[in-house]
Amino acid sequence: MTTTSSSIPAWLSRALANDSRFISETVCSALSEREYARDHMRTRSLATEPQSTSLLARSQQALTSALGKIDPVAHYSITIAHHPDNVVANRYSNIHPYDRTRVVVGDLKGSHCSVGAEGSKGRYFNASWVRELYGGKLWIATQAPLPRTAHVFLSAIVQPISTPPASLNSPHMHSPSRVRTIVQLTPNMERGRRKAHIYFPSTPGQSMVSNPDPTSDAPALKVTLIERKRINEACCVQSKVSIVPVTSTNPQDAVVFTHLLYAAWPDHGVPEDEDQATLLAFVRLVDCVNRDTSALVSSPEPKPDPDPPIMVNCSAGIGRTGSFIAISSLLRAYHLLSSNPSLDTLTPSPQPLSSFPAPPLGTLPKELQEDLIAQEIDSLREQRPGMVQRDEQIHLIYDILKQAFEGRGAV
Repeated sequence: MTTTSSSIPAWLSRALANDSRFISETVCSALSEREYARDHMRTRSLATEPQSTSLLARSQQALTSALGKIDPVAHYSITIAHHPDNVVANRYSNIHPYDRTRVVVGDLKGSHCSVGAEGSKGRYFNASWVRELYGGKLWIATQAPLPRTAHVFLSAIVQPISTPPASLNSPHMHSPSRVRTIVQLTPNMERGRRKAHIYFPSTPGQSMVSNPDPTSDAPALKVTLIERKRINEACCVQSKVSIVPVTSTNPQDAVVFTHLLYAAWPDHGVPEDEDQATLLAFVRLVDCVNRDTSALVSSPEPKPDPDPPIMVNCSAGIGRTGSFIAISSLLRAYHLLSSNPSLDTLTPSPQPLSSFPAPPLGTLPKELQEDLIAQEIDSLREQRPGMVQRDEQIHLIYDILKQAFEGRGAV
């Protein structure tokens, strides 16, 4: 994805005017109110007793633009994540995937894991299918692995990708498909706290074994680090990792993926100004690596997916994860627009490649109808709670896009 024009779209210029007060006072406020309304619906989906009249009234008042006949409580349900067998697999007690967009891993007996939104059974995984609104690409947004969930995390890579919900159909979806790129936006340890469980060795040539949690009868997985290198311009460490079931005797059963760890994004914050060029370079690197099929000549798949879904995580899988996906989506959309030979400028705004069903909350306020970043963030939050978690992360997305259009750090 390469953006070299210095032309900033009119909608972005307007948003950045007046010392970004529009972003703080209008965008962040409107998006916060809508997520507050979603949170009420999530709470109601877990209620065993009727909610108080005042809470119900506040929720319904927030849903002033309800469209169609979608049941908002069912739409925002997170009940599967709260099943007693699944609670231990959540890194944080307040971060849960929606039932309707959760990622289902396998269909192995011995694991409870309930029934998905479309009747699919499988192992529970605190991860969500997410489709970019403007870029159109599918992602898997997930929390960082815990000791108990490292095996299901790896299993999501080993097995062919399960079918995303029909509502997230994407022109980018290819079948069969398999995850071959993992993006990690948090160090394993940060400020003395464990943010991500280590699930592959740190020394090339070494192996480790990942065992399934007690509820699963899946085989243990042997995980080997093949190679590791640091890419300074993207402030990241790139690793190539192999996974194979310990029960396998066939070397061709091994699945290889690329792991990309970005090292300049602090928890509850944003990259420093001097690091933002490396974030642009990292976005470009991720896209390039994921499209590289040169190492798949011996793949058992007859036609490997040229651009499969990427699995991305920070610690909780919402703040840094959502911000990264939003940036990637809009840069991808503008690249597609600029590559059209009938256009000689990046000024025109891209359109969503395919529309989503109208959410129970209705559309964004009129003043945000032309703001692509606000639209993208709101769409991501419809698919996984809390995406782009903090106001400073919203500001970061505007700043990164501005830098890309000004030609600083081509992406």
